[in-house]
Amino acid sequence: MFKKLAVIAIAGTALAACQTPVIGQNTAGGAALGALGGAALGTLAGGNDARNALIGAGIGALAGGAVGAYLDNQQAQLQQDLAGSGAAVQRQGNELVVTLPSNVTFAVDSADINPAFYSTLDQVAGTLQQYQQSYVNVYGHTDSTGPNDYNQSLSERRAQSVANYLISRGVNPVRVVARGFGETQPIADNNTAAGRQQNRRVEIRIVPLT
Repeated sequence: MFKKLAVIAIAGTALAACQTPVIGQNTAGGAALGALGGAALGTLAGGNDARNALIGAGIGALAGGAVGAYLDNQQAQLQQDLAGSGAAVQRQGNELVVTLPSNVTFAVDSADINPAFYSTLDQVAGTLQQYQQSYVNVYGHTDSTGPNDYNQSLSERRAQSVANYLISRGVNPVRVVARGFGETQPIADNNTAAGRQQNRRVEIRIVPLT
């Protein structure tokens, strides 16, 4: 009896997690629900990792030979989505990395997405729905200005805001994970203003399910 109740509880959690969250103050909750849904579905599919979560949600894996074309086509579409926005997409091995600079995505010291950037994220979300066979990892980063704990919190909240927005626009929450790295992963020199601006970013890393 205990085992039956446990399975029912997990399934109920998964179904609740797949409901579309509402944008607003509770952006962290929306991203957390997506991660929880993936974990629960993964358990039901026979494991507790991200791959089983997607398979448990009915998303099929790509054959190895299909990955290149899948990424090429998706990159071309994302380049159209991001044209003129200040954001960019590049191929890094078998991943696509969409970089959202903080100066175009957020107000200073804020995790609220600029309304002017909604339309760009709407198009990105549409492309992610078209190409469903992938994980969507949303990572927040800051420069080294200010206290470490503040930077960590800001990076987490910004990543969660973007993740929650994508989920609200129809991206399957099972695919989406949000995480903040604070100032620990710079891509440029924090001793210069230009470098700090590059380091303040949110990355959407798209990894094919194989």
